[in-house]
Amino acid sequence: MNTKRIKYLREAEIGKGPIIYWMQREQRVNDNWALIYAYEKTKENNTELIVVFNLVTKFLEATLRQYHFMIEGLKEIEEKLNKLNIPFYLTTGTLEEEIPKFVKNNKASLLVTDFNPLKIIRNWQETVKSKVEIPFHQVDAHNIVPVWEASNKLEFAAYTIRPKINKLLPEFLVDLPKLKKLSQNISSPKINWENIYKILEIDNKVKPVEDFVPGENSAEKILKNFIENKLNNYSEARNDPNKNALSNISPYLHFGQISAQRIALILNNFDGNDESIKSFLEELIVRRELSDNFCYYNKNYDNFDGFHDWAKQSLNEHRNDKREYIYNLEEFEQAKTHDELWNSAQLEMVKTGKMHGYMRMYWAKKILEWTESPEEALEIGIYLNDKYELDGRDPNGYVGLAWSIGGVHDRAWTERPVYGKIRYMNYNGCKRKFDVKSYIEKFGKVDQESLFK
Repeated sequence: MNTKRIKYLREAEIGKGPIIYWMQREQRVNDNWALIYAYEKTKENNTELIVVFNLVTKFLEATLRQYHFMIEGLKEIEEKLNKLNIPFYLTTGTLEEEIPKFVKNNKASLLVTDFNPLKIIRNWQETVKSKVEIPFHQVDAHNIVPVWEASNKLEFAAYTIRPKINKLLPEFLVDLPKLKKLSQNISSPKINWENIYKILEIDNKVKPVEDFVPGENSAEKILKNFIENKLNNYSEARNDPNKNALSNISPYLHFGQISAQRIALILNNFDGNDESIKSFLEELIVRRELSDNFCYYNKNYDNFDGFHDWAKQSLNEHRNDKREYIYNLEEFEQAKTHDELWNSAQLEMVKTGKMHGYMRMYWAKKILEWTESPEEALEIGIYLNDKYELDGRDPNGYVGLAWSIGGVHDRAWTERPVYGKIRYMNYNGCKRKFDVKSYIEKFGKVDQESLFK
């Protein structure tokens, strides 16, 4: 594999013990560059391969909805790895203690992990690095072009990173090898999955959703359905929340249950609507990788200080503007605003675990309009997104909110009250785009009592 995908977090000579892949972001067996790298090193050093996932019992605002999706996906990983004769361990507890302890107990010779730009993950990795004495390598298995190869700085917008990514795609958009069964003499532990649910310290009121079945196998079915039944109309229908035109693949990409690289390879060989394929690949590659760039090079990706200077100045100048409506977190969460369209978007997210992409923009911009400060708007947006969206706690989520509320990756627009020069959206604009009444009829009439009890 291309060694430019690898960051050597701790350099040392690889010894004789087992190689451990510490799985985090990329929760799949197929098309996983980090697992492939660990596998190749295992063969090269004539040793054994072990995969470990440390499940923390509380993570940001994740609830039973997201934990269920992840845990059920991990069950499938256990089965797939067993078929390859690769043992899968699930540790729980404080990650900074569990991973170094696991490395030591197994007398490991190399620790491999995958890449994640979020601060909390990078801090975990730094702590682990300080506690292990073996080489520690990180592989970007999430981005087609590794984040540090695409750019060495914070990019201003899609138009600045697009040519850099496109130039490198021929080098990195290559097929991924299939893993073969290993002939290693190592036993797999028995994981008590039911017990895992009992030790979680999370909000159990936000229930799993039926529309998204977790796991690699399901991700492949979702992709197949999108290509066969939706892709041709994607470019013209993607911004209409009443049309079932979206891929619905984002939860699977977030949990690493499918590879963006595999999707791109499939679409490159697919004979369909060119505009739709171009439009989808722009979202899959350029926009996703721009989000990772933002979170990797900007430590303030989740707060006001991460906005562009022009946006901060403009928002500051309008801090004291009169707001026609002001709502608190509880009113937003329970969809109790004056705006039926906004309420419907919130209820879509609470009920289904996913809000339509176009409505996410409207939803976030109205939070800016109806709160006392951009800081409060961003805080509320992140809280609700991370609590209810299956694909929350993700660079795409942070960037989507930063774009809507703080003009990140956007330009200055006509100045207006509250928004300053941040791009504006309103109800009438939505009416021109799609049938607002149909959308409200679909999601605005759900039984709120059952959703929030």
